[in-house]
Amino acid sequence: MARVLLFGRLSDVAGWRDRQIDSPFLSALKSRLADEDAGLGAALAGAGVQVALDQVIVRGDAALNAGTEVAFLPPMSGG
Repeated sequence: MARVLLFGRLSDVAGWRDRQIDSPFLSALKSRLADEDAGLGAALAGAGVQVALDQVIVRGDAALNAGTEVAFLPPMSGG
């Protein structure tokens, strides 16, 4: 199972911050989350949302192994 972490407004939308979810690929995990919660699915698909697997930013799809940490990061702002 992958450990899924949501940060910032993403955790506010979902109502949770940390869950264990079984999924073979990142794309399947995103689809599952969107199917379970349309609001979260829309937020994850939003501009600027990044994904880190085991603390490394990834783009596109990736295989998930048991124990993979998947972190969804909201857009960053600052000054």
